Amino acid sequence: MTTPDWTLYRPCVGIALFNAQNQVFVGKRLDTTVEAWQMPQGGIDDGEKPIQALWRELFEEVGTHKAEIIGELDDWHYYDLPPELKGKLWQGKYVGQRQRWFALRFTGTDSDINIKTEHPEFCAWQWVNLDDVPKLIVPFKQELYQSIAGELARLVGIIAQKTS
Repeated sequence: MTTPDWTLYRPCVGIALFNAQNQVFVGKRLDTTVEAWQMPQGGIDDGEKPIQALWRELFEEVGTHKAEIIGELDDWHYYDLPPELKGKLWQGKYVGQRQRWFALRFTGTDSDINIKTEHPEFCAWQWVNLDDVPKLIVPFKQELYQSIAGELARLVGIIAQKTS
């Protein structure tokens, strides 16, 4: 497999925020006509370290800092945009995103979550089993979410959850 040209991928953090029942936070995207849920994620600004972007994005998208870091996935993970989005997002500078993923334990209560932030990205949110997340994601991100789910589960110590 050829290593991709990382300069073509927007640097980004991904956040898997787990509650006490080991369910993960997902938000329903505001900017799409299709039903699309995802875990919080966002770009790493110039001069920003991934850990700084993590805390900024958590507050910008979920409206809270009430969390503790469980761990970080070892490698960068990436996805390509579908052809219809290439050239439209991020002024056409990137063909996709490369993401540094973190697992966090939510230390607050549901009332501490506020998705009505200054620049909201989600119109709804819910806690779901990690195994269910790839089914909720837009198709072009499903492979990425499937690949990180096992790593996140190991970090958090989740035994594979079976859906009925």
